[in-house]
Amino acid sequence: MVNIINPSELELKDEAVVVINRVSKVITGGRRFGFNSVVAVGDGKGHLGIGFGKASDVMSAVNKAKENAKKNIFRINLMNGTIPHEINVRYASSKVMLKPASPGTGIIAGGPVRILLEQVGITDILSKITSSTNPINVVRAVEKGLKSLRDPLTVARQRGITVKELFS
Repeated sequence: MVNIINPSELELKDEAVVVINRVSKVITGGRRFGFNSVVAVGDGKGHLGIGFGKASDVMSAVNKAKENAKKNIFRINLMNGTIPHEINVRYASSKVMLKPASPGTGIIAGGPVRILLEQVGITDILSKITSSTNPINVVRAVEKGLKSLRDPLTVARQRGITVKELFS
């Protein structure tokens, strides 16, 4: 279950620009250039917002994406600096695998995945991108996967067992 969070209640760290793309439109006089960007904001305590912005210059695109990210903040269930269970998620042609890791492992991730996980506050995790490595699709896949994480307490209640029995 995903709840939208008010950004003014959180102490957000600096935004992290995940990707900036230059796009062009061919017109009769030549080419008209524009930019789109993906920005992630987080507090390092389990909250993450991802935003997309488009404009004719880079700064405007980044600012639009930052404002959009603040409007789309959601909470992630974390356990001891990692995720509670493994997830394999697909968005468009990108596939992302996120796997919990023992303390001291660090963030084993590349590119956009690393930026998002650092913003959330995850300290130990293993990840792998397979198929397409298009940064926008990878970001969407990670967002979909993090939103699908299930809380161990809720799962234990649904199964009628204790949390200790769940992990044994």
